[in-house]
Amino acid sequence: MSSALPVLYSFRRCPYAMRARLALAASGEPHELREVVLKNKPAELLAASPKGTVPVLVLADGNVIDQSLDVMLWTLRRNDPGHWLLPPHGSFDEMLALVAGNDGEFKHHLDRYKYPNRYVEESAGDAQAFAERHRVKGAAWLARLDSMLGDGWLCGVRASLADMALLPFVRQFAQTDAAWFAAQPWPQLQAWLTRFEASALYASVMGKHAPWQANSA
Repeated sequence: MSSALPVLYSFRRCPYAMRARLALAASGEPHELREVVLKNKPAELLAASPKGTVPVLVLADGNVIDQSLDVMLWTLRRNDPGHWLLPPHGSFDEMLALVAGNDGEFKHHLDRYKYPNRYVEESAGDAQAFAERHRVKGAAWLARLDSMLGDGWLCGVRASLADMALLPFVRQFAQTDAAWFAAQPWPQLQAWLTRFEASALYASVMGKHAPWQANSA
């Protein structure tokens, strides 16, 4: 059954869902937000996307977009007032390459740093040392980003798709051990994250919502 508006299934703290919400907010695309509990996924979410992860955007015509980057591109191609798809420096393809690096190698290390107990077979029984090894490898990626932020943003003097696709994951890494992160020699990266978390856009997508239930719609 179609809705008058696109429906976004989301989970507030998920970085993939966060990037989708950021792009939808920046584009001004009207939509219905449905906050879900990942341990009790609604049947409607699973019917739309059997893989059961968020975000999932169900369009008014019933078509489904269930990859976060695709949600960003869909809404920004409809309306992109901040010109996120047109970076001041570099190309669109270079932005996509940054996102691919984030979603591949960096996310691999982030997961093992933040959740070492999920990887018992890999950690050989020493979760702390395992997490620290992956923190070091993730930190190499963050040092690279720090070196790119001389103008304040990854692609120049204003935010782009690359910034908003990566910041939710950098935030998650930073929160894993905030004191350690604050002590690292990454002034530009730390200022970038602080500026993002203090922004009106960030505040607009991080409000708390009660879990959606079909009978409450």
